[in-house]
Amino acid sequence: MREKPHLQIENLNVSYGTITALKNITVDIPEKKITAIIGPSGCGKSTLLRAMNRLLEDADEVAISGNVFVNNEDIYASGNNVTQIRKKMGLLSQKPYTLPMSIFDNVAYGPRIHGMKKKSELERTVCHYLTISGLWDEVKDRLHDPASRLSIGQQQRLCLARGLAVEPEIILADEPTSSLDPISSQKIEAEFKKLKDRYTIIMVTHILRQARRLADYVIFIYLGELIEHGPAQLIFENPEHKKTKEYIQGIIS
Repeated sequence: MREKPHLQIENLNVSYGTITALKNITVDIPEKKITAIIGPSGCGKSTLLRAMNRLLEDADEVAISGNVFVNNEDIYASGNNVTQIRKKMGLLSQKPYTLPMSIFDNVAYGPRIHGMKKKSELERTVCHYLTISGLWDEVKDRLHDPASRLSIGQQQRLCLARGLAVEPEIILADEPTSSLDPISSQKIEAEFKKLKDRYTIIMVTHILRQARRLADYVIFIYLGELIEHGPAQLIFENPEHKKTKEYIQGIIS
């Protein structure tokens, strides 16, 4: 890979009891690009994404082996601070989960936990990240309204702003537009295109058209195995592996 890798995954295996979810995954993920993880439902896409910030450890009977390096630091090394690891990687889920508080307090929540106390500093921070997420103009006159009053699409962008407010290096997005209407989906996609200049974005998507629109790099997972990965144009136009070609053509799903 010519691009500088931000994450390096080596021999990653994940199983739940007797079920193997991921088998010997080894791949580098480029810095400040959008990487799309594609593959059929149940193939291990979300498991791979969640392994990148140690979100799998709370699951029952999960076994994880291998290494995940972020800036050459193995996040699975003993003694690492899980909270600090997760701070580097914000997660945007399929369904937006706003906190039961105001729009302002949703964004300010993370900075407050990490020690930001001054009202003026919090106000600048909230404004900054709502602007980055494309939401400021829509909510600037009602910042103290409950976040639950926002539309689903606005709530997803609020969750994006909340995740960015703790200053991560990487955005992990697990089918971030699957519960949104087409207009809201377009807004999230537009924000991702802007954000990749500042962040490494890794997204799971089951929508091949979306991967074609957004991805710079593509990882194809099938039945827990890494089948193929590479620059998006190469994967979509000239895949090397038969299974990749069949998936892109809709022969397997």
